[in-house]
Amino acid sequence: MNAAFATGKELQKMDPVFGQLSFDDHEQIVFCNDKDTGLKAIIGIHNSVMGPALGGTRMFNYANEWEALNDVLRLSRGMTYKAAITGLNIGGGKAVIIGDAKTQKTPELMRKFGEFVHSLSGRYITAEDVGMETRDMDIVRDVTPYVTGISEERGGSGNPSPVTAYGVFLGMKAAVKQQFGSDSVAGKKVLVQGIGHVGETLVDYLTKEGAIVTITDINEEKLYEVAAKYGATIFAGDDIYSADVDVYAPCAMGATLNDDTVNKIKAKVIAGAANNQLANENVHGLILQERGILYAPDFLINAGGIINVYAELEHYDKAEIMRKTENIYNTTLEIFDYAIKNGITTHQAALTIAQNRIDLRKIENAKK
Repeated sequence: MNAAFATGKELQKMDPVFGQLSFDDHEQIVFCNDKDTGLKAIIGIHNSVMGPALGGTRMFNYANEWEALNDVLRLSRGMTYKAAITGLNIGGGKAVIIGDAKTQKTPELMRKFGEFVHSLSGRYITAEDVGMETRDMDIVRDVTPYVTGISEERGGSGNPSPVTAYGVFLGMKAAVKQQFGSDSVAGKKVLVQGIGHVGETLVDYLTKEGAIVTITDINEEKLYEVAAKYGATIFAGDDIYSADVDVYAPCAMGATLNDDTVNKIKAKVIAGAANNQLANENVHGLILQERGILYAPDFLINAGGIINVYAELEHYDKAEIMRKTENIYNTTLEIFDYAIKNGITTHQAALTIAQNRIDLRKIENAKK
């Protein structure tokens, strides 16, 4: 139906991109479609004040296109603040490919996606995310230089997941120190939700330091594999959010802290790798604060991955990658301190500091 003649329910379905709740003055949204390969993708460039937009590509079987759009809007915004809070001179972007990564992802599809990325002439630089592997980024690299996270054999930094997990672990330790007085997780009960590349590595770090780890995932085969490998316990209850644990670590999809869950949580610390954990960052962040639950802002503590791939653009080595990632510990403690001094939530504190850096750069750019 022509938008000019749409009325009632039809018009409601056609709400503009600019009217989406997750739209936050994004600079550019690109819809990519290719009939031959079946590619349906959306690239979101949120902010390029600090530099070209860098962010991974997620392939997921979204229920509908609006769900995919909402995800790319939220994720690209998060990347802007992730880069800024970590001190990187890069902007925020993200891409989503609609489809099942296990059955619909092909080399031809990835190559065509790479061509769309290339058409943006460097405004957006991609990397891997959920549903993607390093080998997929290598295929994208065949058609565009605007990709990071390629294999070490091709001069890249490789899989960023281990570095992401290390940053989350350090952010969690900082939160444990703030909440319990010591940063040791030995003896602490930690529930890890989602044991993909990042979640499993986090389980490894936790068990090595003596944490009592419980795991949950929709992939039962993976659950038993990881439980046997690290001596973790598989969650057997009905409601993971009511679990009697010290730390809840969401490492799967976002928005697990929502109206249905935020008042159930018994953990005193929330620190995980998932992006956009707060369904509503103002409402749910405040509820956690009022309940005395310490939330480690996700876009801060999961920044190890972007630090890792950013190395390919700035040409720094593994030692510098680890040094920058280790600084997440100190930054997390600084955020907690800032939140207390200013009477705001930890999420608001992290956003404020990140936005201040972006605003300062905008002023500097205007003077040039």
